Amino acid sequence: MTEIPEHLRKRAAEARKKAEGSSGDAGGGGGDAGGGEAAAGGGSGAASKIPEHLLQRSKSARQREADAVEATEGGAVAPAAAAVATATAPAPMATMTGPAGHTQRLLTVVKSGSIQDIKAQPLDKVHTWPHLLVVEFGAALLITAFLTFFSIFVNAPLLRLADVNATPNPSKAPWYFMGLQELLTMFHPMVAGVTIPGIGLFALMLAPYIDKNPSNRPEDRKFAVSVFTIFMMFWAVLVIIGSFFRGPGFNFVFPWVEGIFFDL
Repeated sequence: MTEIPEHLRKRAAEARKKAEGSSGDAGGGGGDAGGGEAAAGGGSGAASKIPEHLLQRSKSARQREADAVEATEGGAVAPAAAAVATATAPAPMATMTGPAGHTQRLLTVVKSGSIQDIKAQPLDKVHTWPHLLVVEFGAALLITAFLTFFSIFVNAPLLRLADVNATPNPSKAPWYFMGLQELLTMFHPMVAGVTIPGIGLFALMLAPYIDKNPSNRPEDRKFAVSVFTIFMMFWAVLVIIGSFFRGPGFNFVFPWVEGIFFDL
C-alpha cells in the first residue's frame, strides 16, 4: 500500500477541521484514510494547496485498503490475495508535462564561454596548391603573352659593332640601367653605384620586419606602402630623365625642343 506523506496528512487534517468548523458539525478526529477523504472533498483552501495527482493517489490507496478488508471479513481468499497484490503494486506515476505537452526538464544553464575549444582553428589560411600556384601560373602566362606581343610590334635590332673611333653621342645604357647612369652625373661613382642603391634595397628588406601588420588593406600598411612607393617613384623619375631629357654630351635637354635621343 502506498503511504501518504506526513505533511499531506497534516494538511488534510487542517482542511477537514476548517471544513467541519464552517459547516457546524461537532464530529472530530482524523485518521489516515479520513484525512485523504477530507483533502479530496474538503474546502477550496485545501484543494488549492494539494496537487490533484496526490489526491487521486490517496483515494486509490484508501479504496484498495477497503476492498482488502471486505474481502478478508467475507472469507474470500482469492479476492483478498488479489487485493493485497494490487495494494503492494506501485501506483502509476502521473505524467508531468510542461508547456505545449513537453516532458523534458531543464537541468542546468551553462554560461556562454564556459566550455572552451582547445583545438586551434586556422583562420584566413589556404593551401599553396591550388590557390596560390594557380594565381602565380596565371600571372606568368599573362606576362609571357605581353612580352610576346610586345616583341612582335616593337623592333629591337642589334646595332653595328662598336667602334672606338666613332663613339655615339650621347652614349646611353639600356633603360633598366638608366637610373644608375643618371645618378653618376650627380654623385661620386661609389655613392651613385653602391651607397644609394644599397640603402634602397636595405630599406625594402627591413619593411616587412618593421611593419608586421598582417592586413592586406593599403590603409593598414602605410609604412610598407610608403617605402615601396618612394623607391619606385625615385627610380622611375631617374629613368625618365635619363631616357628623354638627356642629349649630346649627356646634357639636359627638352625633348619637345631638341628631340628624343633614345632608341627603344
